[in-house]
Amino acid sequence: MIYYSEALLPKHFSNYENQCIYTGISKLIEQGITNVDPYNIIEVLNSSEATKKYAEALSVEKLIEFAEVSDVLARSSVEEYKLLVKNVMDAAFRRDMYQGLRQCIDLCLQDDGSVREKIYQVIDDTIAAYSTSEEIPAFADIVDGLWDEIKKRQDSGYSGIPFKFPALNDYVTIERGELVIFGAQQKVGKSMMLLNIAVDLLRQGYSVLYIDSELSSRLFTARILTHLTGITYRDLTSGHYTQDEEEKILAAKEWLKTRRFTHLYMPFFDEQSIFSATKQVDHRQGIDVIIIDYFKSTGNNLDAYQTYAAMGRCVDLIKNEIAGSMNIAAIGAAQATINNKLADSAKIARNASTIVMLIDKTPDEIEADGVECGNKKMIVTVNRNGAQMAPGEYIDLFFDGSKALYEQAQQHAVQMPY
Repeated sequence: MIYYSEALLPKHFSNYENQCIYTGISKLIEQGITNVDPYNIIEVLNSSEATKKYAEALSVEKLIEFAEVSDVLARSSVEEYKLLVKNVMDAAFRRDMYQGLRQCIDLCLQDDGSVREKIYQVIDDTIAAYSTSEEIPAFADIVDGLWDEIKKRQDSGYSGIPFKFPALNDYVTIERGELVIFGAQQKVGKSMMLLNIAVDLLRQGYSVLYIDSELSSRLFTARILTHLTGITYRDLTSGHYTQDEEEKILAAKEWLKTRRFTHLYMPFFDEQSIFSATKQVDHRQGIDVIIIDYFKSTGNNLDAYQTYAAMGRCVDLIKNEIAGSMNIAAIGAAQATINNKLADSAKIARNASTIVMLIDKTPDEIEADGVECGNKKMIVTVNRNGAQMAPGEYIDLFFDGSKALYEQAQQHAVQMPY
């Protein structure tokens, strides 16, 4: 029956002799020895320096006495055994959590500025340590529920949360556990794109955490109010607006207060600061989508290799430890080279689910497509969760930087070869 409870470890028993006996039985089973008797338990514990101390805590006489009553005490069904395991694991979790909370009390008495992050870490580590204690189900037992989940995600004809650009949704949507990265050269508008996506998510009622390495919350507020009202950024920040426009600004500000939204200015973020901030906001408001503006090196490392390695770890953290483990969607941005390739593309592409490049159209492209087809193009270059774009294919966008606005433009006519 031991294989029905591989998450049960010797340390989970409060009684030390039970820890020793369980260790001996486990080691016998690992070695394929099914004759579990007092002598074999002592011998297998003595066979390793690491477990000799367990053998010293037991005696053959005690084990014989224990074995004599085992016929009465032992459970004969898997269900009964699982119930006993559940009781032991539950008691162990409560003990470990109690000890963890005692550590938190001690932390509160220390003059340490990172006390909040440490408290979250203690609690989350304890919960994570017991998160794998459930029995691993057979696929036949879960496939119906998974299909129900797939059906629930089919609203609006999409498998996830749709972007505000219908043409992009044919390739990728915003899904929990996945990371979509928008790449662009400097000053092309990747931050504006993330802002547009954030507002669209808020309009759909989703909870958003926006971690910003570029704009303070004051500047971000001016930009998002520009986007919501259509008043140019220059007029809004300089006060050159009418009474009616001011009412629009105040109404937009009040609407933002009704949304589950957090903007966090973090000019030099790292793995720990992002993880701690995410946990804190998740405890307070819950998070459906985290947005990172943007993935970049901190400049604190000694050389380029270390710098890019740190950025790669940050992308890995967002994709796996946050989006994957916390079951939230992730969207980010990264800088592109002059050849429209992501810097350190190998480390980013390894973890990103989808990479979308934002590129300025050339005057010749604008003339060929038509002004109504916009001034930007969007190309899906990496996509693990949907269709791939053919060479030369792109989505037409209209971008107005003065109003922080991205819209899907009329799509250009595809030229078919003769």
